[in-house]
Amino acid sequence: FDTVTMMMKLAIVASFFGLASAFAPTGNLATRQATSLGEKSQSLPFMEYPPNLKGYAGDVGFDPFRFSDFAPMDFLREAELKHGRIAMLAYVGFVAVDLGLVIYPTPDAYVGLTSVTAHDAIVKQGGMGQIFLWTGLLEIFSTIGVIQMLYEDSGRKPGDFGFDPLGFLTGKTGAEIEEMEVKELTHGRLAMLAFSGIVTQAVLTQGPFPYV
Repeated sequence: FDTVTMMMKLAIVASFFGLASAFAPTGNLATRQATSLGEKSQSLPFMEYPPNLKGYAGDVGFDPFRFSDFAPMDFLREAELKHGRIAMLAYVGFVAVDLGLVIYPTPDAYVGLTSVTAHDAIVKQGGMGQIFLWTGLLEIFSTIGVIQMLYEDSGRKPGDFGFDPLGFLTGKTGAEIEEMEVKELTHGRLAMLAFSGIVTQAVLTQGPFPYV
């Protein structure tokens, strides 16, 4: 139970970092100087607008911790997209297991598990090591692209892996592509909050979906 509780806390902290670093383009001193000191944030009108956010899809001036003042903005946007995408997959997977989705043939170690109890059981069985290995390799390869984006002016946009198998962006105008980017960001931000919520409820109630 202690391990599950720690996972829950880490998920919540990760979602907050992803949200707090949201809406971020690369900025510089000239950008900050060009922005009026009196301009207010659209989402937090009692705070000044963080000038380095200007120009990216989904910008509503939300950066209360001002990460955009001192961290590379393309890196923050990359992190937000990654956390949002993972959270969307995590939410679906977490709920699907508790709604009865299983893998056939089901290993003996997985029989009767819920999404909450699965972690400790899979660690004991050894499957978690495989997950860490392969996701770690993916992180290494993706980091190469991020470094090239930040320091070698590769022209790569944050979060862009050229992955669009269904052709959602094929033949789209710039405005239509930006609309799709905003939709992804919106769903990712919601998923980060939603996943934190369902993990919390699942641990507290120890019950099936909808964890009430």
